[in-house]
Amino acid sequence: MSRILVLGGTGEGLALARRLGPDDIYSVAGLGKRPEGLACSVREGGFGGADGLARFIAAAGVDRVIDATHPYAAQISANARHATFATGTALWALRRAAWSAQPGDDWRMVDDWDGIMAAIAPFRRPLFTLGREPLQHLDDIPASQYWTVRCLDARAGTERARVLADRGPFALAAERELFERERFDVIVSKNSGGASTEAKLEVARERGLPVVMLRRPVLPEADRSFRTLEELLSNLP
Repeated sequence: MSRILVLGGTGEGLALARRLGPDDIYSVAGLGKRPEGLACSVREGGFGGADGLARFIAAAGVDRVIDATHPYAAQISANARHATFATGTALWALRRAAWSAQPGDDWRMVDDWDGIMAAIAPFRRPLFTLGREPLQHLDDIPASQYWTVRCLDARAGTERARVLADRGPFALAAERELFERERFDVIVSKNSGGASTEAKLEVARERGLPVVMLRRPVLPEADRSFRTLEELLSNLP
């Protein structure tokens, strides 16, 4: 029996899970909505680090791990490399291509939170599309700024920030309306790649807004890496 373990959390990972059979496993962190209608089993929550993942792989009889996590999920990708090496299990990775700056873009590349704060210092109304990290800093917002944080968490904002609990895909028309209504003057983003959240970059380009872009982490090598889901599926036995 062949058994695949998909480490998910992306749209591509879920699309892959919909192609799996009852012997396979789709794993998600459990931070969003539990996927439904899958033929494979679904596992939610962490594994307890690389060693815990290795124990799970061995106990479940997994013979192929597919890393379809977010491009910024560097720790789980490192854990997957360690665990598959320790267990002699094949590791495939779906590495979504990054966005590239286009004519008219004003990207300011940064490496960490301190770089983000320095880059947005001259601005008043940033839109953060980094996930949950800005929520840890809502008490440190400069008096001259009002933040909008778009992420999966539904939680109250503060006098100086509001939280938009939403997830992609985001349509271009809706993004235009949001930008017009909220009058953002800078966008803070991860270079996630893919079409689901790319519309904000087009609107920023249209409005001449700078984008503070967090560089991608360097991810470990996999036995095989694929840029698209279609390429990966065509190589599955």
